[in-house]
Amino acid sequence: MKIHTLIVDDEAPARNELSFLLESFPDIEAREARTGREALDMIRSASPDLVFLDIQMPGADGFDVLREARCMPNPPLFIFVTAFDQYAIRAFEKNAVDYLLKPVESRRLRVSVERVREMLGRKAPGSDPQPEMNDLLTAVGRPLTRLTVEKTGRLQLIDFKDVVYFELSDRKIMVNTFDGCHPCHGLATLDDVEARVAEFPFLRVNRSAVVNLNRVKEFSPWDGGRYTLVLDDDGSTELTLSRGRVKDFKKRLGL
Repeated sequence: MKIHTLIVDDEAPARNELSFLLESFPDIEAREARTGREALDMIRSASPDLVFLDIQMPGADGFDVLREARCMPNPPLFIFVTAFDQYAIRAFEKNAVDYLLKPVESRRLRVSVERVREMLGRKAPGSDPQPEMNDLLTAVGRPLTRLTVEKTGRLQLIDFKDVVYFELSDRKIMVNTFDGCHPCHGLATLDDVEARVAEFPFLRVNRSAVVNLNRVKEFSPWDGGRYTLVLDDDGSTELTLSRGRVKDFKKRLGL
């Protein structure tokens, strides 16, 4: 029996990597969707058996797709492809078919596919294979503590604590860490960055940078009411703290 599968992710490298890994399963036929809305259209028209669903997507995110798809006749099985932390993962384990952490490992993917085969084998026609999925929609409330970057052509997860600062460069969000500067996946603007790190010690310091306050080793007044920040990376990077951000900066440091 063929398992008709849909891969939903707004990032082409993530879709390509998962599609490549799925080629090793002869019973899986995979198609791709780039947005949540495109995914919903394909679920309605093609009725896939299985959906690999990213969480963080612009527009309709993974949870929006899940809510609408579960109201359709004969909804598919869902496997989340996510960068959620361990607290969220425990919620997924209780309610979802499975979860996969980016970058997806072939061994872990094989476990997920075997689980899907078992569930499809005992699924009654027209039934909802995930009756507890509604619980998932309210169970996950903790913020992400990791993000996905591209290193040497592969997608890797890094912890927020390892980020020195984010910068906007050539209309792309770059993540500066102690081992270099890497393109960020899933964040398109500094507004996106600020929203993602809102509950962590980061601050927008000017029009093009968001800094990890734990990585500021010194600061000093400059001209026009601005400040110079010196970070604790290997190059002692200097960034400008704009005049309009000084008050927030001092408040966050308890000054």
